Amino acid sequence: MIASTQTNHPLPTSNDDESPTAAALQVACNRLKSAGLRITQPRIAILEALIKRSLPASIEQIHAELSHTACDLVTVYRCLAAFEELGLVRRCFFHNGTSLYQIALDDTPSYHVVDKSNNSVSELDSDLAVELRDAMEEIEKKLIARGYTNVSHMIEFFARAPKHPIDRVQNGAVMAEIR
Repeated sequence: MIASTQTNHPLPTSNDDESPTAAALQVACNRLKSAGLRITQPRIAILEALIKRSLPASIEQIHAELSHTACDLVTVYRCLAAFEELGLVRRCFFHNGTSLYQIALDDTPSYHVVDKSNNSVSELDSDLAVELRDAMEEIEKKLIARGYTNVSHMIEFFARAPKHPIDRVQNGAVMAEIR
């Protein structure tokens, strides 16, 4: 059970300690502890909101999912900045520059496609994500070989979703074709 350093009382966790949410929360709290940050009720609430989401969310969306007593909007901003610095969250963007945040408990980056017409976000399918990850790793290796340090990347795709996609198989992968 996780103890809050603010209150020294156990924090509420789900009844099913084996749930993926509880396990992810435990991993996140361990990373906070190892970085020397306190585990507070607002941080727990924000982490839980991020863990429950499968797609990135804006700070305002995350704040709206929290109870009114959990924390204020400024606390969400500050916590997400700290989480991003620790690598607990990844930031991505809408095409208009709005920041979106997603929990990042593993080292596998996820890539997204943002629909320009309605700002909906979808995750890149696994085949394309693997191909992109491999290409990015090669580029990062080349940059490191050229003397660059602390290399990272941020990639977002912006497109208009097809209105009437025709699925076809090309090179063993299902592709969508726009008329």
